[in-house]
Amino acid sequence: MKTLKKVLFWTLVAFAIIQFIPIDRVNKPVDTAVNFVDAKKTPEKIKGLIKGACYDCHSNETVYPKYAYFAPISWSVKSHINEGREHLNFSVWGTYNKELKESMLSKSIQTIQNKAMPMPGYIVYHKEANLSDAERTLLVQYFEEMLKSKTY
Repeated sequence: MKTLKKVLFWTLVAFAIIQFIPIDRVNKPVDTAVNFVDAKKTPEKIKGLIKGACYDCHSNETVYPKYAYFAPISWSVKSHINEGREHLNFSVWGTYNKELKESMLSKSIQTIQNKAMPMPGYIVYHKEANLSDAERTLLVQYFEEMLKSKTY
């Protein structure tokens, strides 16, 4: 019993200490001239879908949930956001070259159709990101039209 109390005590101490490891949650300023939904004058319905389902991980407009302020969960959340921004950052869309935009749109279409995005684990805690089949179709059609008309 003494050993269990010691393990519990030191586990709690370690948990308390790791709370002091800082995580950068400051979003970079967004320039509307290069931000996807602004620069593309995205229709309101599509804009709402993209912002609700994609922007937390794929833009500089992340809204961190309360659970993202507790280590070690905060480390995982920040890692997912960093990875998401590496693959696609809507906030800097206008800075991407033509080939990169085409590739990102094509990959976005694929991941939306395959229901790989938004990530199922994200949807559990963010119901607004749980896109219906009709909403997924709208996004896919919007991105496909951009590719077809080369208006990206």
